[in-house]
Amino acid sequence: MATMTTEMPQASITTAEERAAILEAVRDFAQTELAPHALEWDQHKIFPRDTLRRGGELGLGGIYVREDVGGTGLGRAEAVAIFEELAEGDPAIAAYISIHNMVAWMIDTYGDETQRHEWLPRLTSMADFGGYCLTEPGAGSDAAAITTSAIRDGDEYVLTGVKQFISGGGEAAVYVVMARTGEPG
Repeated sequence: MATMTTEMPQASITTAEERAAILEAVRDFAQTELAPHALEWDQHKIFPRDTLRRGGELGLGGIYVREDVGGTGLGRAEAVAIFEELAEGDPAIAAYISIHNMVAWMIDTYGDETQRHEWLPRLTSMADFGGYCLTEPGAGSDAAAITTSAIRDGDEYVLTGVKQFISGGGEAAVYVVMARTGEPG
């Protein structure tokens, strides 16, 4: 069984100049790749796969994922600054990239080595996309109120329940599903 930790990886940025260079690259990406298309993408409900993959080439698919599987290993403070820059170009895409990173971090933190090495290189490059399933009718996004359950059946779990507003829904190659394995509360 893999050792599980909830600690963030240590940031690999060592100087203010490195941080500034990263943010400048993200700012340029947001201004040239996101902002000119944001309104059209929203109006026509376009999920810009190719643009997201270009973001993956910049390291935006695994901002705080460990480097051994393609992540950049940055910390939360750098991630917040990156998401702020992305939101200047397109808040909806910035929100999705932040959720995609959350999915990748969960696999990096709680997945076993097989799962990490199977999924994370594709997620960090954004060759594949991650989906996050928390919100439920009647519970909203209150994790303590969800009713979806995961019941063990041999070596597997059977999921029962309903999710809605799935970030990355229909586009993701892997979904992290929030489910209850115990009683409510």
